[in-house]
Amino acid sequence: QVQLVESGGGLVQAGGSLRISCTASGRTFSSYSMGWFRQAPGKEREFVTAITWNGVSTYYTDAVKGRFTISRDNAKNTVYLQMDSLKPEDTAVYYCGAGPRAIGLIMPQSRVLYWGQGTQVTVSS
Repeated sequence: QVQLVESGGGLVQAGGSLRISCTASGRTFSSYSMGWFRQAPGKEREFVTAITWNGVSTYYTDAVKGRFTISRDNAKNTVYLQMDSLKPEDTAVYYCGAGPRAIGLIMPQSRVLYWGQGTQVTVSS
């Protein structure tokens, strides 16, 4: 069993930056590919970005490519999402998810094994 806890959300003005984190319990963090997802008000949760278990490869959706950066520190059991040039349309609850190593970088939600509770990110215009 893995527990994921997100932190670092908040309110930021458009054009600003924010870094959110997701820390995992247990000693097997490096066994998992990690992803970030988000759910905007009135919309379904969507995939945003993912990183392989060793941090070598990453994937970003077109909506965030060039603005967001995913990284991980396996020694700290933590995955990060650095968000720059934020836009009001980035406003959402952000969730981290852990999937099996072989899940691939485009992480389907149906194959996510563990979810965090979410952290709110609000971008004001």
